Amino acid sequence: MKRLKLDQFLSKLGEADALEQIQGLIEALRDSLSIDHVVYHWVSADGEQYGFGTYDPVWVQHYVDQEYLRTDPVVLGCFQRFHPVDWKRLDWSSRAARAFQKDAIAHGVGNQGFSVPIRGPNGQFALFTVSHTAEDESWAAFTQARQRDLILIAHFLNQKALELEKGRTPQPIHALSPREVDALTFLGMGYSRGQVAELLSISEHTLRAYIESARFKLGALNTTHAVARALSEGLIIIGGAARAASGTWPGRDPKPSVAAN
Repeated sequence: MKRLKLDQFLSKLGEADALEQIQGLIEALRDSLSIDHVVYHWVSADGEQYGFGTYDPVWVQHYVDQEYLRTDPVVLGCFQRFHPVDWKRLDWSSRAARAFQKDAIAHGVGNQGFSVPIRGPNGQFALFTVSHTAEDESWAAFTQARQRDLILIAHFLNQKALELEKGRTPQPIHALSPREVDALTFLGMGYSRGQVAELLSISEHTLRAYIESARFKLGALNTTHAVARALSEGLIIIGGAARAASGTWPGRDPKPSVAAN
């Protein structure tokens, strides 16, 4: 996308005051980029999905009917990331993920994708995605050349969505208790629930109560979402300091285990 075209798109987006206008701009953007699809997808705290884009309406309804939100590797993977993600870098190893990918391609989504996670006020989470049917080499060249523009477009689209859909803005989150912070921190570090319960000297039943309470306070869809929201709000920190805190439990390597439930 040439700079002039990008500036024109952002200018028209800023002037838009209705979803129909944005939909027209999205379709024009897709054509300008010569790709299959451009999509903006907002997942609310209660699981409601909202957005606009160029996917076939049949696929959109099928996605909702199949409750793919709970297994979609793009959504789940981007919950845990803050930077743009090429779909090839996500985890497609599970049977559910492979089945989802096959179904999506069959519905014309494309075998390549690039998504920009967006976090807004009060833990708001959205994705801006472009997808296409292409070979790895040509897709890598496309994303490398367009990445900066796509990030800019993503955040402008999100700003416009917040303006037009004020009622969907998540409510402020509630503070977490120290035990809830501990539970989400160690889950975010990759420990299993059993390991976290042992580390905190509590039963798994009690741990589950802490997790469910934290999820409710955060307005999270699942444990992965709760960890992502807690991170984005600065309620937990996962890094050197947090890992050092686990030194009371030597000899055990954390295993990725945060799962949707």
